Amino acid sequence: MGATPRLKIEGLTLSRGKRTVVHDVSLSVTPGELVALVGPNGAGKTSLIQAVCGLLKPDGGQVQLGGADLSTLGPSDRAKALAYLPQDGTVAWNLPAIEVVALGAVFLEPDGARARAMAALDEVEAGALADRGVAELSGGERARLLLARVLASGAGLILADEPVAGLDPEGQLLVLERLKARAAAGQTVVASLHDLSLAARFADRVIVMDQGEVRADGPPAQALSPAILCDVFGLTGRWLDGEDGPVLTLKRLYSASER
Repeated sequence: MGATPRLKIEGLTLSRGKRTVVHDVSLSVTPGELVALVGPNGAGKTSLIQAVCGLLKPDGGQVQLGGADLSTLGPSDRAKALAYLPQDGTVAWNLPAIEVVALGAVFLEPDGARARAMAALDEVEAGALADRGVAELSGGERARLLLARVLASGAGLILADEPVAGLDPEGQLLVLERLKARAAAGQTVVASLHDLSLAARFADRVIVMDQGEVRADGPPAQALSPAILCDVFGLTGRWLDGEDGPVLTLKRLYSASER
């Protein structure tokens, strides 16, 4: 028998106002997977992630975390099961970076949480920032400490909503390398990404969403097929052999005025 899915979604439907943003989505993710959730703006990626976190109430369907129905879990149990990295990288107070990261290890005693936080900062190559106030950090530095806060939690499921948005290429690679390493060590990572080339490079699976529905789900070369690239993204692509594996190169099929 296979491993119990760390995340299982069955028939999830979700509305914002009068508009259905997620429609009858079913999927499961097991330990050790890094899954990239991709799709155009408005495809429903963020809404799906927020529903899994319990931040949005679905109209129908079910979300299970480690076999337990999400609706039966209180905030504490949800916090133990998953860690969420939202798009919004703001921090309300100008605390030292290590204190912000230690918030991710909320279930440890203070000394243990601080040690876990320092290890997570070192993991994202930001140990030198430990005593600096968050307000003093650049956007890229703040992104690293917020990733470290998620890593410090030790949760089995990591949900990251556009974790590389606004980062320079070095920062993008660092974030995805760390998430990939966590998946390889047995955690489960679901990350929404706009960059299809990065999704193709780092993900074990790619789930393509469009207009609230799952259009493809499989290994990168299968999910990002010529038909999907054309129909969903208006792109054409080629898979090339790279030093670290297959590389996806992309080209627009037509200009915005021609669509």
